[in-house]
Amino acid sequence: MVYVYCPACGRRLAKREIGDEGAVPYCEKCARPWFDVSHPCVIALVVNQYGEIALVKQAGISENRFVCVAGYVKAGETAEEAVCREIREELGLYVTGMEYVNSYYYEKDDNLMLGFICRAEKGEFVISPELITAEWFGADEALQQLKEARVAKILLLEYIERYRAGAKPGC
Repeated sequence: MVYVYCPACGRRLAKREIGDEGAVPYCEKCARPWFDVSHPCVIALVVNQYGEIALVKQAGISENRFVCVAGYVKAGETAEEAVCREIREELGLYVTGMEYVNSYYYEKDDNLMLGFICRAEKGEFVISPELITAEWFGADEALQQLKEARVAKILLLEYIERYRAGAKPGC
Protein backbone atom coordinates (compact mmCIF):
# COMPACT_ATOMS: atom_id res chain seq x y z
CA MET A 1 0.00 0.00 0.00
CA VAL A 2 1.35 3.40 -0.96
CA TYR A 3 0.15 6.25 1.24
CA VAL A 4 -1.10 9.42 -0.47
CA TYR A 5 -2.98 10.86 2.53
CA CYS A 6 -2.01 10.78 6.19
CA PRO A 7 -3.83 7.92 7.98
CA ALA A 8 -3.86 10.01 11.20
CA CYS A 9 -5.10 13.43 10.03
CA GLY A 10 -6.12 13.00 6.39
CA ARG A 11 -3.77 15.66 5.01
CA ARG A 12 -2.14 15.01 1.61
CA LEU A 13 1.41 13.73 2.12
CA ALA A 14 4.50 15.34 0.65
CA LYS A 15 7.76 13.58 -0.25
CA ARG A 16 10.59 14.12 2.21
CA GLU A 17 14.12 12.74 2.31
CA ILE A 18 14.42 10.47 5.36
CA GLY A 19 17.97 9.29 6.04
CA ASP A 20 19.05 6.53 3.70
CA GLU A 21 15.40 5.67 2.88
CA GLY A 22 15.22 8.37 0.21
CA ALA A 23 12.05 10.33 -0.49
CA VAL A 24 9.11 8.91 1.46
CA PRO A 25 5.54 10.12 2.03
CA TYR A 26 5.60 12.57 4.95
CA CYS A 27 2.89 14.41 6.88
CA GLU A 28 3.94 17.97 7.70
CA LYS A 29 1.14 18.39 10.25
CA CYS A 30 1.84 15.16 12.19
CA ALA A 31 5.60 15.45 11.57
CA ARG A 32 6.04 11.80 10.67
CA PRO A 33 6.81 9.59 7.67
CA TRP A 34 4.40 6.96 6.36
CA PHE A 35 6.37 4.14 4.81
CA ASP A 36 4.76 1.98 2.14
CA VAL A 37 3.18 -1.15 3.60
CA SER A 38 3.39 -4.68 2.26
CA HIS A 39 0.97 -7.03 4.01
CA PRO A 40 2.62 -10.23 5.24
CA CYS A 41 1.08 -13.50 4.15
CA VAL A 42 1.78 -17.15 4.82
CA ILE A 43 1.92 -19.94 2.29
CA ALA A 44 1.93 -23.55 3.42
CA LEU A 45 2.89 -26.74 1.67
CA VAL A 46 0.72 -29.23 3.60
CA VAL A 47 2.23 -32.74 3.61
CA ASN A 48 0.64 -35.85 5.12
CA GLN A 49 2.30 -38.92 6.64
CA TYR A 50 2.41 -40.57 3.18
CA GLY A 51 4.27 -37.67 1.57
CA GLU A 52 1.18 -36.45 -0.27
CA ILE A 53 0.66 -32.72 -0.81
CA ALA A 54 -2.68 -30.95 -0.23
CA LEU A 55 -3.51 -28.43 -2.95
CA VAL A 56 -6.60 -26.23 -3.27
CA LYS A 57 -8.58 -24.28 -5.84
CA GLN A 58 -9.93 -20.98 -4.50
CA ALA A 59 -13.19 -19.40 -5.62
CA GLY A 60 -12.57 -16.15 -7.45
CA ILE A 61 -8.76 -16.43 -7.14
CA SER A 62 -7.48 -19.71 -8.57
CA GLU A 63 -10.58 -21.44 -9.91
CA ASN A 64 -8.74 -23.03 -12.84
CA ARG A 65 -5.54 -24.08 -11.11
CA PHE A 66 -4.34 -25.61 -7.89
CA VAL A 67 -2.33 -23.63 -5.34
CA CYS A 68 -1.06 -24.08 -1.79
CA VAL A 69 -2.99 -22.95 1.26
CA ALA A 70 -2.19 -19.27 1.83
CA GLY A 71 -3.56 -16.25 3.63
CA TYR A 72 -2.88 -12.99 5.40
CA VAL A 73 -1.34 -12.74 8.84
CA LYS A 74 -3.94 -11.04 11.04
CA ALA A 75 -3.09 -8.28 13.52
CA GLY A 76 -1.79 -9.76 16.78
CA GLU A 77 -1.03 -13.12 15.16
CA THR A 78 2.35 -14.77 14.54
CA ALA A 79 3.16 -16.29 11.16
CA GLU A 80 3.00 -19.75 12.76
CA GLU A 81 -0.44 -19.05 14.20
CA ALA A 82 -1.61 -17.79 10.80
CA VAL A 83 -0.41 -21.00 9.10
CA CYS A 84 -2.27 -23.19 11.59
CA ARG A 85 -5.42 -21.05 11.33
CA GLU A 86 -5.42 -21.02 7.52
CA ILE A 87 -4.95 -24.80 7.27
CA ARG A 88 -7.68 -25.40 9.85
CA GLU A 89 -10.07 -22.90 8.17
CA GLU A 90 -9.46 -24.01 4.60
CA LEU A 91 -8.96 -27.77 4.99
CA GLY A 92 -10.30 -28.67 8.42
CA LEU A 93 -6.92 -30.21 9.30
CA TYR A 94 -4.68 -29.62 12.30
CA VAL A 95 -0.96 -28.99 11.91
CA THR A 96 1.18 -31.56 13.72
CA GLY A 97 4.53 -30.02 12.74
CA MET A 98 5.91 -27.15 10.73
CA GLU A 99 9.16 -25.78 9.40
CA TYR A 100 9.78 -22.26 8.17
CA VAL A 101 11.43 -22.42 4.75
CA ASN A 102 11.90 -18.95 3.29
CA SER A 103 10.27 -15.62 2.50
CA TYR A 104 9.13 -14.76 -1.01
CA TYR A 105 8.14 -11.47 -2.57
CA TYR A 106 4.91 -11.89 -4.54
CA GLU A 107 4.97 -9.00 -6.99
CA LYS A 108 1.42 -9.49 -8.32
CA ASP A 109 -0.13 -8.49 -4.99
CA ASP A 110 2.91 -6.67 -3.51
CA ASN A 111 3.04 -9.12 -0.61
CA LEU A 112 5.75 -10.70 1.46
CA MET A 113 4.91 -14.40 1.70
CA LEU A 114 6.39 -16.49 4.50
CA GLY A 115 6.72 -20.09 3.33
CA PHE A 116 6.25 -23.13 5.56
CA ILE A 117 6.26 -26.88 5.12
CA CYS A 118 3.54 -28.22 7.41
CA ARG A 119 2.68 -31.73 8.47
CA ALA A 120 -0.94 -32.82 8.94
CA GLU A 121 -2.49 -36.25 9.27
CA LYS A 122 -4.32 -37.39 6.13
CA GLY A 123 -8.02 -37.09 6.67
CA GLU A 124 -11.25 -36.02 5.07
CA PHE A 125 -11.08 -32.38 4.04
CA VAL A 126 -13.68 -30.05 5.51
CA ILE A 127 -13.19 -27.19 3.08
CA SER A 128 -14.14 -23.60 3.66
CA PRO A 129 -16.67 -21.77 1.46
CA GLU A 130 -13.77 -19.87 -0.13
CA LEU A 131 -12.51 -23.10 -1.74
CA ILE A 132 -13.85 -24.96 -4.73
CA THR A 133 -11.94 -28.15 -3.98
CA ALA A 134 -8.94 -29.63 -2.18
CA GLU A 135 -7.05 -32.77 -3.16
CA TRP A 136 -4.03 -34.81 -2.10
CA PHE A 137 -1.30 -35.32 -4.74
CA GLY A 138 2.00 -37.15 -4.89
CA ALA A 139 4.96 -34.74 -5.07
CA ASP A 140 5.56 -35.20 -8.82
CA GLU A 141 1.88 -34.78 -9.65
CA ALA A 142 1.68 -31.74 -7.36
CA LEU A 143 4.61 -30.24 -9.25
CA GLN A 144 2.63 -30.60 -12.50
CA GLN A 145 -0.46 -29.04 -10.89
CA LEU A 146 1.61 -26.06 -9.67
CA LYS A 147 3.32 -25.30 -12.98
CA GLU A 148 1.77 -21.81 -13.08
CA ALA A 149 1.91 -21.05 -9.33
CA ARG A 150 5.31 -19.41 -8.89
CA VAL A 151 5.72 -19.21 -5.10
CA ALA A 152 3.94 -22.52 -4.40
CA LYS A 153 6.13 -24.27 -6.97
CA ILE A 154 9.32 -22.88 -5.41
CA LEU A 155 8.13 -24.10 -2.00
CA LEU A 156 7.36 -27.57 -3.38
CA LEU A 157 10.75 -27.77 -5.09
CA GLU A 158 12.40 -26.91 -1.76
CA TYR A 159 10.41 -29.71 -0.09
CA ILE A 160 11.40 -32.21 -2.82
CA GLU A 161 15.07 -31.21 -2.52
CA ARG A 162 15.02 -31.64 1.28
CA TYR A 163 13.08 -34.93 1.13
CA ARG A 164 15.39 -36.42 -1.50
CA ALA A 165 18.37 -35.30 0.59
CA GLY A 166 17.10 -37.45 3.45
CA ALA A 167 15.14 -34.98 5.56
CA LYS A 168 12.02 -36.30 7.28
CA PRO A 169 9.03 -35.68 4.96
CA GLY A 170 6.80 -32.84 6.06
CA CYS A 171 8.98 -31.36 8.83
